[in-house]
Amino acid sequence: MEIVLLEDVKALGKKGQVVKVNDGYARNFILPKKLGVEATTKNLNDLKLQKANEKKLAAEQLAAAKEMADKIGKLSVTLSMKAGESGKAFGSVSSKEIAAAAADQLGLEIDKKKLVLPEPLKTFGTHEVPLKLHKDVTAKLAVKIVEA
Repeated sequence: MEIVLLEDVKALGKKGQVVKVNDGYARNFILPKKLGVEATTKNLNDLKLQKANEKKLAAEQLAAAKEMADKIGKLSVTLSMKAGESGKAFGSVSSKEIAAAAADQLGLEIDKKKLVLPEPLKTFGTHEVPLKLHKDVTAKLAVKIVEA
């Protein structure tokens, strides 16, 4: 029996694949747990339409991410930090603080988890912070750290 998988099934296949399985396995496991449906012409057409729709949505998300990256590349965020007597910075700037400053200064809602910051910023000056907007799109946000 051929089955169109609705979810990933370990050792069988990924969502959207058409796989051939034994009748008993399909009747007793896959169909009752709604992990797949029988591969009829209607279900195959539905799968084709669903894949086309997903491809269209992915293209729209990619275009939106590229547009957002262009917009973010032209912007900068300024943060102030206390300094010691020798001009060294007290503390550091984390991704949470950068996201909060972007919301306050630029009106952009940036998820702090999307900021690729291997370690907090501990020096004064301008830093380029990568911002992962999409799996294929990374923007660079300029972060200026000034002495308070």
